[in-house]
Amino acid sequence: MTPLNTSHFFRPLTIALLLAPCVCFIPSAAHAQATEVQYLSGHDKDDAIPWDFFCTAGKRGNQWTTIPVPSNWEFHGFGKLSYGVDMGKDPIVPVEGHYRRKFKAPSAWAGRRTFVVFEGAMTDTRVEVNGQSAGAMHQGGFYQFRYDVTKLLKYGQENQVDVSVTDESADASLNVAERRGDYWNFGGIYRPVYLESVPSEFLARVGIDAKADGSIAVEVHGEGITGADSVQAQVLDLKGHQVGKSFALPISSSSSSLTLTSQIAKPRLWTAETPNLYALDVRLMRGKTVLHQLRKSFGFRTIEMRGDDGIYVNNKRVILKGSNRHSFWPDSGRATSEKISRQDIALMKDMNMNAVRMSHYPPDQHFLDDCDAMGLYVLDELAGWQHKYDTGIGRKLIEEMVTRDVNHPSILFWDNGNEGGWNTELDTEFARWDPQHRPVLHPGGTIEAINDDHYPTYDHFVSVTSGNKVVMPTEFLHGLYDGGAGAGLSDYWDVVRQSKIGAGGFVWSFLDETVKRVDLDGHMDTRGNLAPDGILGPYREKEASYFTIKEIWSPIQIREKQLPPNFDGTLTVENRYDFTDARQCRYTWTLKNFARPNAPKSGDAILSKGTAHLQDDANTLRLGLPENWRQADALSLRVEDPRGRELWTWVWPLPRAADYQQIAAAPGNEKVQASETSDRMTVRSGDLTVAFSRQTGRLEFAERAGKRFSLGDGPRLSVGDASLMSLVGHADGKDYIVTAQYSGDMKSVQWRIGSNGWVRMEYAYTASGPQDYFGVSFDYPEANVQSMTWLGQGPYRVWKNRMQGGTLGVWSNQYNDTATGDSGFKYPEFKGYYAGVRWAKIQTTEGPITAVLGQDDLFLQMLAPKLLDKNQTHGAAAPFPAAGISFLHAIPAIGNKFHRAEDTGPQGKKTVAAGEYHGSVSFYFGELSR
Repeated sequence: MTPLNTSHFFRPLTIALLLAPCVCFIPSAAHAQATEVQYLSGHDKDDAIPWDFFCTAGKRGNQWTTIPVPSNWEFHGFGKLSYGVDMGKDPIVPVEGHYRRKFKAPSAWAGRRTFVVFEGAMTDTRVEVNGQSAGAMHQGGFYQFRYDVTKLLKYGQENQVDVSVTDESADASLNVAERRGDYWNFGGIYRPVYLESVPSEFLARVGIDAKADGSIAVEVHGEGITGADSVQAQVLDLKGHQVGKSFALPISSSSSSLTLTSQIAKPRLWTAETPNLYALDVRLMRGKTVLHQLRKSFGFRTIEMRGDDGIYVNNKRVILKGSNRHSFWPDSGRATSEKISRQDIALMKDMNMNAVRMSHYPPDQHFLDDCDAMGLYVLDELAGWQHKYDTGIGRKLIEEMVTRDVNHPSILFWDNGNEGGWNTELDTEFARWDPQHRPVLHPGGTIEAINDDHYPTYDHFVSVTSGNKVVMPTEFLHGLYDGGAGAGLSDYWDVVRQSKIGAGGFVWSFLDETVKRVDLDGHMDTRGNLAPDGILGPYREKEASYFTIKEIWSPIQIREKQLPPNFDGTLTVENRYDFTDARQCRYTWTLKNFARPNAPKSGDAILSKGTAHLQDDANTLRLGLPENWRQADALSLRVEDPRGRELWTWVWPLPRAADYQQIAAAPGNEKVQASETSDRMTVRSGDLTVAFSRQTGRLEFAERAGKRFSLGDGPRLSVGDASLMSLVGHADGKDYIVTAQYSGDMKSVQWRIGSNGWVRMEYAYTASGPQDYFGVSFDYPEANVQSMTWLGQGPYRVWKNRMQGGTLGVWSNQYNDTATGDSGFKYPEFKGYYAGVRWAKIQTTEGPITAVLGQDDLFLQMLAPKLLDKNQTHGAAAPFPAAGISFLHAIPAIGNKFHRAEDTGPQGKKTVAAGEYHGSVSFYFGELSR
């Protein structure tokens, strides 16, 4: 076996791993020489360590002090925070940061090769070790880079590294690609820095291509090869057990490209549903001596892009359900942590997402590691937000990106820029470094195999999904404040599922990129309407769309939206998983009773629960309910995936649920009396007084025991006209009835003031034509409202095109003035439209007001959210009646940043009113007896 007679093995040396003639010997790891790592910084933002630091700008600038590394300097009083598409009119003055760190290099590293590795620094970076340059300036803020510092170090002694970082690049194409995007700009060393020591002959990198059929090909790239004569490899499971035989290939001096190959019998395949991982040990050998060893995680899986059909993983068509994610934390910018990565992936999985797009740059390594382990498909992206890199620097950055990320099974696609920020000369560069030859996408555009166009209207989406090219918008339903994201998703997703070429989509975006400004006393800065785009708040607060997406994207669906009259305890399951058998999931039913309005606390009483099992047809779920199941208020079904994570919980009301209305019909013995003046009709029932205007027929106020409640000036039409024709009253047994007759759209209102202290309102009106909302309204002062407890869908408010995501139950919300994504940041938001309300108890400074609705198809309007500037909201706003409380038969839909509600699908259209509408509500003013 003749060794390579060259000092630089790899022009890429691709070493062929043959299954082969049986290289069965695997040397003991005790004799292996592994890569050794010494961190010069913290591992992430949570254990950052101080470096000496001087910055040319900022409150703490122009003096030597310290800064934690890794970090973005804007969060420590340095530099100047800027937003890419909103840089202002003043000339851009680059900010420079100078870092200094002393460290000791182990004496045992003498005779080895040592590199200093930067995981990410924004943006142009120069490095010196012991006063000598480590190499050419690195450019590119989102990419790993390294310098060989072997000859610059003093082993066993103190050394010093000096790093100069400039936020703006000297390369104009890099600035427009990375720092003029629709996101925040930061500066500094924001990812870890460490020393990496390897033997003098070493494996520089490994590229693995492991297919679903068990075949594996491994490219091995080494450096400094002088005496090595072979490369060996062994597949291991994650417990370290050998899988299959070892495989090897001799190093030949005549070979410039060699590939190790092998075949594994029946490997466990990697998918987002089954993230089965393996490890590969690769050893550089001289005889039986291990010169260097690397261990890489990987998965067996095959990706195919079938242009007239869809995306295939392991020969099965998959639908990608994802969002776009920035690497971001409000207190630290792009400096994140593995804890944040795991948290974000867990939140995505909890929303039943199976994919994520890296917008608009490669993420931290730990994020991809966790996508591999937890199961998410990934679109890994070269930066370039509507502007492209020049070809020269683009090639270098693709090499850095792909060689770092190539072995992650989670990565299905490489993205070459975003929305016109693709340099098409670079499309073929990805395959140079990727033995899997993953497809390359142009997000926001169209390539030969796939249409990734962004933000289609619903009608356009229907049109393109009827064509012959795979459709997968890598951005759609642009979130803004409370619009977009989940609002409209149901209509779009129906189109995806009904189309033969719909491959899924990625909602914009995962989170609000709201910065906590240290230079503005902690002000949460959304940069106007540029940053509040998320399904989640900046600290991962769950907004309503979170639950809407979770329900719509649940891979197990129950087809019965309402239980049929002849319900016999059987439900129908629809399995939307790509790989998982629905029988692997857990199905738990619960029978419950809801708390009544006079209960001391909210919540449910569990009557019984049990586990159901799918029948052999995998569609029929027999619950096996007890004989007395009809005595419950509701039936719920919780479905968990094979790992125990909730997919969704459905709740159906049972006939007994309507018994809540009986509280308002309880018998009473109070004496009811009426009196009239020219202006007012007053009715008294015990300590209750109710007053009606003789001019309008509307409620003026109510009093109990001399304490006035300010609910008044209603019911009046939220839309339409009415003129009072008559207001009359008469006794009806122990009760007293007041009837108002109207001309116009309001027909009549009848009030029954009961001897039990309840006041029942029944009304009838007409409405016609397309309307945002219609129903009846009352005034009530917002300043008096403290909280609300209700039986209905909750705990979040709804829009007409965002009805999913709530569940039937008794909920309680405290008053808040949150404007979603803009201010307040307390969730659920208090003010808005609520669906399926059976009763509501509104706690006020005047005492509680309880409303029991006579039907479950009315919406309750509780106050009106703060109005934001129309120039800010675009389509992400919806109208409200000018009222404190309304009972409505219809509510509006909401649009998003780029589209009006009516452009987002059938549910986004206004409701077409037609005919006469009826409603009834019973009120109790004051504390209810228990």
